[in-house]
Amino acid sequence: MAKIKSKSKETKKILKSPFTDYWIKENYLILGFGLILLLAGFYFMGQGNWDSSTSLVVSPIVLFIAYVIIIPLSIMFRKKKSLSTKEESNVPSENKG
Repeated sequence: MAKIKSKSKETKKILKSPFTDYWIKENYLILGFGLILLLAGFYFMGQGNWDSSTSLVVSPIVLFIAYVIIIPLSIMFRKKKSLSTKEESNVPSENKG
């Protein structure tokens, strides 16, 4: 019978997590701005009587902007990647010829 040789040193593929460098400085700044807007919205809600204009008009608008626009924007914000060397090499050069 023939023996099957097995490799004693198997190469392991190291998979890089897509979430390692997702959050950058701009994401944290946008999230911080959203949290400040949340605090401002709840502050406006607590001011005056329960039927004051800040409690009924200003506060819901500020909270809506914070919850629906700013915080999701901080999660989904991503900078566009610059052209890599592979993409640049596919562009025809003017000096060739």
